Amino acid sequence: MIEVSGLRKSYRSRRGRKAATVEAVRGVDFAVQRGEIFGFLGPNGAGKTTTLRMLATLLRPDGGTAVIAGADLCNEPDQVRRRIGFVAQTSGTYSQSSARRDLVHQARMCGVRGAEAKRRAAEAIAAFQLDAFADRRIGSYSGGQRRRLDVALGVIHSPQVIFLDEPTAGLDPTSRARMWHEVRRLRDAGMTVFLTTHYLAEADALCDRISIIDNGLIVAEGTPSDLKREISGDVVIVDLALPDSAGTVEPATLLAAAKILTEQACVQSCETIDNTLRLYVDSGATAIPLIIRALSGGGIEPGAVETRRPSLDDVFLAKTGRTLDD
Repeated sequence: MIEVSGLRKSYRSRRGRKAATVEAVRGVDFAVQRGEIFGFLGPNGAGKTTTLRMLATLLRPDGGTAVIAGADLCNEPDQVRRRIGFVAQTSGTYSQSSARRDLVHQARMCGVRGAEAKRRAAEAIAAFQLDAFADRRIGSYSGGQRRRLDVALGVIHSPQVIFLDEPTAGLDPTSRARMWHEVRRLRDAGMTVFLTTHYLAEADALCDRISIIDNGLIVAEGTPSDLKREISGDVVIVDLALPDSAGTVEPATLLAAAKILTEQACVQSCETIDNTLRLYVDSGATAIPLIIRALSGGGIEPGAVETRRPSLDDVFLAKTGRTLDD
């Protein structure tokens, strides 16, 4: 449904008196299959929104090619627009209008005739559970209600592909879970969903496949399960902050602990994050007693030690050398 090859975009920026070129997207390649939820995962400033805006014809690429729903991005932008829906991070609704009025208006702007536009608006109101407030002023809606309306507006013309830019940013957990339900419903109805997110749990739970982008480049792609399987063994988190230490650890203590543990045969690699050490080991159950013994031998008592399976954050750390939060 989406085939991208070598897509690039740069900006000219001015820092003080000097002009500089910022490479926002540096030649990305990926493909999205028909009827899947494809996640574009990365930190703020990684190039997610720039890529999305290029695919939605809002920015012209500096180079590369893309075909979306059979239409060439650069040569047939009008055909691309007819076949896609786009939901930006910020709402495009009007506070003084209502959901029903905006939905009818959006359908009419997409070429749907009056009676059919009203029918589609009624269907969207029911499908996105907007019934209870569809005729109220949009300014009175909650964040979750307004976000569901944004998505309904994006699909009122039945596009083949829907682009969602950070669809759950700023939502509370209940509203986020409801939005996940709506996104899955669109996928189950046959629509291809391309979404950007910086929420690891969202990408893990919602997406059929993901691409991780960092500094304008794709650093990993696959299903969440496949990507996590690339990180073999277990992850052990060693928190060096003792309960009575107010959560602080001396930098020298952190460095000494990292040196001790890096030298252990059971530790594949070690990363320092705030007051903790993140260790990659073959088996957490086997490694934890050895880790505690090694630290105690060096005069360091950990505040807590836990083990878990690798997460997408571990994948991001392995691919980029830092966590998503960093």
